[in-house]
Amino acid sequence: MPFIIALLGIIGAAYFWAQRARNARDVVGDVADMANDVRLAARRFGFSRKMNVHPVENIEDPRLAIAAIGAAFIELDDLPTAEQRKLLQIQIRSKLRADAEEAEEMEVLGRWFMSECGGADPAVARISRKLYKIGGAEQMEPLLELLKASVTTLSDRQRDALDDIKRAMRVR
Repeated sequence: MPFIIALLGIIGAAYFWAQRARNARDVVGDVADMANDVRLAARRFGFSRKMNVHPVENIEDPRLAIAAIGAAFIELDDLPTAEQRKLLQIQIRSKLRADAEEAEEMEVLGRWFMSECGGADPAVARISRKLYKIGGAEQMEPLLELLKASVTTLSDRQRDALDDIKRAMRVR
């Protein structure tokens, strides 16, 4: 009898570790797919990374900068839900006149820019300054439309970010 219990314990442990190994393999595959999504999105927008230059400084399309600010803005409140990300993509499609695939790629690149900036707070400030450089103060209206339509209630950090955006866009 103790032999059978020990054998069942060994089989259970082996099954447990096999499941953990399979889950780890799936996570590695997901990370590789995410990196590939960023690479393909960057290629579609003609984004090329230059050595010794921050990726945000290579943004040339104001729509991409607006989408990146939107992605960072919704992360200021807390980790966004799938519904919030979907709402952001819908707003990118309607406010920035993008198709579904392009809106998804803009959001993916926006999250990548945010991670390259070291978080949502610095990303909002840095990308807002870049947006002003490439599009001027005229880009403030489409940006605010996107942000207001993507968020139902503003957190304190989001209110502070709006002030940062207004300073970067030189709006009083």
